[in-house]
Amino acid sequence: MGQNKSGFSEAGLRRMRDVLARHVESGKIPGLVALFSRGEETHVEALGTMCHDGGAPMRRDTIFRMASTSKPLAVAPVMVLLDECKLRLDDPVDTWLPELANRQVLKQPDGPLDDTVPARRPITIRDLLTSTFGLGMDLTAMSFPIMGRVFELELTGHGAPAPGPDEWMRRLGTLPLMHQPGEHWQYHISIDVLGVLVARVTGQPFEEFLRERILDPLGMTDTGLHVPADKIDRLPPCYAPDPETGKFIVWDEAEGGRYSRSREFQSAANDVASTVDDYHAYFRMLLNGGMHGSERILSRPAVQLMTTNRLTPEQQAARYAMATNNVHVSFGQGQHGGWGFGMAVRTYRGDYAPIGQFGWDGGFGTSTYADPGNQLTGILLTQVAMSVPNSARLIHDFWTTLYQAIDD
Repeated sequence: MGQNKSGFSEAGLRRMRDVLARHVESGKIPGLVALFSRGEETHVEALGTMCHDGGAPMRRDTIFRMASTSKPLAVAPVMVLLDECKLRLDDPVDTWLPELANRQVLKQPDGPLDDTVPARRPITIRDLLTSTFGLGMDLTAMSFPIMGRVFELELTGHGAPAPGPDEWMRRLGTLPLMHQPGEHWQYHISIDVLGVLVARVTGQPFEEFLRERILDPLGMTDTGLHVPADKIDRLPPCYAPDPETGKFIVWDEAEGGRYSRSREFQSAANDVASTVDDYHAYFRMLLNGGMHGSERILSRPAVQLMTTNRLTPEQQAARYAMATNNVHVSFGQGQHGGWGFGMAVRTYRGDYAPIGQFGWDGGFGTSTYADPGNQLTGILLTQVAMSVPNSARLIHDFWTTLYQAIDD
């Protein structure tokens, strides 16, 4: 078959549509919206329904809970503050986050919480941006006392509503670090710390500053940390299927659910809701070196810092080990090698995607990446949590078929 002007083959695009439709027709994915672009050409596929038992169809403007796909967006306000010299990469965070001053560090990551030594140095902005400040979610350490305490204190943003930001920081400050600052990559918690940091530096709620400096200039009118009442009909329920039976279980309803109202703790790491077109605007801005049309959103060096590997070989080894040793839990997600600021960066070619691709996935079945070499952006959104492998398999198949459709 022929090639169209965007550099995708017609046969490849048909294969992608067929594969995406197969996932929906299987009954395991109620519906999805996919957007992918190359150069000035953009394609959108909206398949299936918002609910597992039918009802309203998925549409291009359906709003999705982005879960961890929030993280690449959440670091942008910090980059604005770095561009304006209101923060510096190697500033200690103590001034803004005194709860993290004078840290104690566990002698052994799996040891008792009172068996500690003093931190060798303060935590810095760089440590938070690279997720190496010394504490975070670690799938290899779920039986450790420190991880149990993280969940007891409701510091993960999952399950029970988190306390307000000051109380959240106070609770975080009662814990020792698992690792010395800057030594070890660990997931998730650092991004929420950055959200509190932005609020304290700017004197504005995180969402307000995010909207003022990133969302509004990019025209991301359907993106926020909750979904307003006049748009709630565009938010599907979020499902966490039973791992044993696969039966659909509603984790979060739309009307009256977690995302239907503003929350006291604004989780930069978890709580963004958005659409394919809004996220496309953000990732295209990153591909364009910080420019959106004629307007500069971030400096080119800021974007380069965000979207290239920032881990040392030692830090990268820890991230690689976590990804490859937990494929039975993550269903193969997370195997990229490197990490920039708030997002993965591919440092080796382990699947169809090339070195240099950047972006991230979310536990509710969301995936967004950009590829500078191919000038490609892809976004796949559904609302089936990775309690079972179905959405992860869909994500893998989306990227496989998207890359095989490139035909220069």
